[in-house]
Amino acid sequence: MAKCFALMGWSLPVIESMQKLNKPYVVVSFPDFEEYAKENDIPFVSYQFDEWSDTSNSLDLYEKLKPFNADVAVPLFEETVEWAGALNSIYRGDPRVLNRAFLFRNKAMMKRKALIGGLRVGLFEEVFNKDGVKSFMKRLNQANLQIEGEQDSWVHIKPFASAGTVGHRLLKSMQDIEDKCQESDFPCLAESHLPGTEFSCEAFIHGGKIRFLNITEYVKLGYSNFIPEGHHLNAKRDKIMKEMQKLVDLFGIEYGMIHPEWFLTENDELSFGEVACRIPGGHILELTGKAYDFDALAAFVLCHDPNLSEEELKEILPPLDARPKNFYGNVMIYPHKNVINKLEIPDELKEESYFLDHNLIPPYTNQKINSREGFGNHFGTVNFKGDDPDRMKELLLHYENVDFYH
Repeated sequence: MAKCFALMGWSLPVIESMQKLNKPYVVVSFPDFEEYAKENDIPFVSYQFDEWSDTSNSLDLYEKLKPFNADVAVPLFEETVEWAGALNSIYRGDPRVLNRAFLFRNKAMMKRKALIGGLRVGLFEEVFNKDGVKSFMKRLNQANLQIEGEQDSWVHIKPFASAGTVGHRLLKSMQDIEDKCQESDFPCLAESHLPGTEFSCEAFIHGGKIRFLNITEYVKLGYSNFIPEGHHLNAKRDKIMKEMQKLVDLFGIEYGMIHPEWFLTENDELSFGEVACRIPGGHILELTGKAYDFDALAAFVLCHDPNLSEEELKEILPPLDARPKNFYGNVMIYPHKNVINKLEIPDELKEESYFLDHNLIPPYTNQKINSREGFGNHFGTVNFKGDDPDRMKELLLHYENVDFYH
């Protein structure tokens, strides 16, 4: 067992999981959290992750963590992935651990590695300005044998290293490029649109092997999902498992958890979207823990420990072939108006047998809603539980469009 886990980033649910298990840990996060940590006896190292200087690097952080006997670093958020990779390179005496971390932080590098390894990916390219995006769309139109007058091929642009949908733009025409792209978007990755059913996987890995695999079915990216997957994706589970292990082998992942996104086409072909190695958004691990009845956050942390035994793995993870009887899903709620005054929960929701609970926040009078970046600032979630995935999907689709704020 690890002497001490260095939790890279602030997450109260993760801290609570470590306390329940009575596992040694230290939190490494911004100075803003230091006072709270002291008041609540939380082991803490104050660090500015977003600044690089002579006194801000992994060797300096390694020295600061020595008094805690830290020997395993765990990235909780996107911005701490390379920091954890650097520390684990030192702890394991393996410089390639840091190189693998860079794969997760640079989407262009990630796509090239996937392509070299034989995964099915779309066309992609680094672009540096609007003209670069236009040239990419033109080449994509040519590759798709478009003729004059037909709709342009869709292009997605996204930052190289941001999490989730932050900075992500869908461009459906040359005019979209002109209207939607801003100078601050560049440089970035441009990629072709991938058709099919989008879903994610949460693979808990130890010793280079997948020890537990969850499949999260996306109803609408950034809004709703449920766990485990519905009947159609479940029928493809063996195929998905093989592609997942191929990804693990290709990226050389030995410990931790990965969260890749895939697209399943009508022809049963799997296309690789992208992959992360930190806690996923959309409350996915929370739903996974409820559906499979285990502490998914604790398992996420502990799987980073190379010294974890087979017995300990069996204690913290569900069986690889587990299939829950109930499905857990949620829909993230965003106000539909620019100014809101009150929260209204519809009677139909209260009477719905699948309705579990919600954590929606009542607004203050005449609260203005800021334009959102990605899908990061929803007002809360509405949670559901039931035994029919088709009914679950139907409910999530419905409540995406219900206006809870007036």
